[in-house]
Amino acid sequence: MTNLFHRLKEHNRLSILFIFSLTTILCVTLVALRVQYTTRITFVFLVWNIFLALIPYIISTLLVLYHHRLGTFSFLLLFATWLAFLPNAPYILTDLFHLRPRPGVPYWYDLALILFFAWNGLMLGYASIMDIQSVFATRFRPWIGWCVAVGTLLLSGFGIYLGRYLRWNSWDIISSPTPLLRDITQRILHPFEHPHT
Repeated sequence: MTNLFHRLKEHNRLSILFIFSLTTILCVTLVALRVQYTTRITFVFLVWNIFLALIPYIISTLLVLYHHRLGTFSFLLLFATWLAFLPNAPYILTDLFHLRPRPGVPYWYDLALILFFAWNGLMLGYASIMDIQSVFATRFRPWIGWCVAVGTLLLSGFGIYLGRYLRWNSWDIISSPTPLLRDITQRILHPFEHPHT
């Protein structure tokens, strides 16, 4: 644990980790206050969503700190896991879908609540992509880092679609790979049959 702390300090990551910890605690506090005030669990799912948004940032942080010690297989496995969870970070912005006037809570509070979670998710996602770009640029070449960053933005957009409209989750890659692959393949091979995509 001490070694991890020193590595975080060497890579100037303590301040950003502190900020993300504070903003995540604030997000959870806003939901807790809403639950206490209304006695309803309407937006508790946002806590799960922000937890999922933290996973790619944790993975990218580990890759920044330890990528030089990893073999190719371990590196690519961690990268694939990061890529599978990355869409969860910007996905929170689509939770504005749930915004509507509800009795007992001002509309502005719910709007601020969702936007704060969404902003936190977006910042975690962008910081994570910057980490991955840096790791690929260091490990391979700078242009490869840029290609990976742009590619992950496009794939993340498709991942958000899969989550919001087809209701797939990151862990379905393991738990339901065949139907997930079928849905993805259908949309790639027959795009005009799926204009919503």
